[in-house]
Amino acid sequence: MPEGLLDGRVGLIGAALLVGVLAGCDPRSTEIRAAPRGPVGQPPSPLMDGREGVSTCGVPATGAGVSSGDLRRAATGVNASLNGALPLLSEHPWNQDISACPVDPDSVQLIAKIGADTGLHPDFGAGLYKGAPIGIPYVVVSGGQPKVKVQWTAYGAESDPGPYPVPANAPIEGGPTAAGDRHVLVIDKDNQRLYELANAYPQADGSWKASGGAVFELNSNATRPMYWTSADAAGLPIFPGLARYEEAARGPGGIRHALRFTVNSTRAAFVPPASHWAPYNTDRYSAPMGMRVRLKASYVIPSSFSTETKALLTAMKTYGMIVADNGSNWFISGAPDDRWNNDKLLSELAQVKGSDFEVVRMDGLVAKP
Repeated sequence: MPEGLLDGRVGLIGAALLVGVLAGCDPRSTEIRAAPRGPVGQPPSPLMDGREGVSTCGVPATGAGVSSGDLRRAATGVNASLNGALPLLSEHPWNQDISACPVDPDSVQLIAKIGADTGLHPDFGAGLYKGAPIGIPYVVVSGGQPKVKVQWTAYGAESDPGPYPVPANAPIEGGPTAAGDRHVLVIDKDNQRLYELANAYPQADGSWKASGGAVFELNSNATRPMYWTSADAAGLPIFPGLARYEEAARGPGGIRHALRFTVNSTRAAFVPPASHWAPYNTDRYSAPMGMRVRLKASYVIPSSFSTETKALLTAMKTYGMIVADNGSNWFISGAPDDRWNNDKLLSELAQVKGSDFEVVRMDGLVAKP
């Protein structure tokens, strides 16, 4: 078994590791090296232009009116409606029904480490907090949006080269004066591309500065190259995992993808579809990036809960939640929308505890040697 695979878990990354060793490069090294990207539309080469991120037990999202991997029907603008479009293909890990996948043997300990008695918390909502919308905003643009230069300030070697079609007034997480992650998410609906920046700052000439950035093909299953980060610590796209009001308002079954969430302390490890870790510790029972949890089938969603909360919890049963970054425990990511009912979201989700979840078996776990 190659180094970096622990506890006998095997899977897609295990195969990728072996391919890398046979090819003469050692992907077990913790050194991060930039890998060249091939032309758009070409099949990815192992450990070069991304892995195919299809899991081994999930099944594709289904449902009437679902249009996966094709966002041409989306409206344009800030936090615009996707009009039923589903980012990424239905068989992509973000969109897979994992309700029947096996439970990880370390599930109880992993949940306890995050907080079995801690309730869920929506990191999104209506109105303003400290002068900025609550959540991670995004903007949908057409294929004609001019592309501008982006200067990398930290992770250029792991960033996809520009230019990016980022409007000068693109919304920034936390607002223009924020000091946090300052994510900027741009969806090019005509070319099926998602552009994401971290620590992004607009410049007077229309260009942007950012610590790093990533481009995702929304009509593909490709994931980031091995050990590469993205605008998120896990190397994942942010936008596909956001809770959005237009989906939640449809009620149970309206959200057809996994949700993004954060934990305070993570292990120096990742599991597909993640490709990168944030090296906090090597504790076996700390969550690795990409770890997926799901609301237990035995949990009965209260009939008194709001339509939106019922939709969120149903999605957690069917598609689960994926650890994507370090942050407060059990904080769920979403897009701002003035139609969210903050009081109901806060009070209802707080009643759902960590002990109501279980960890989906982590095939292909890669850990820091």
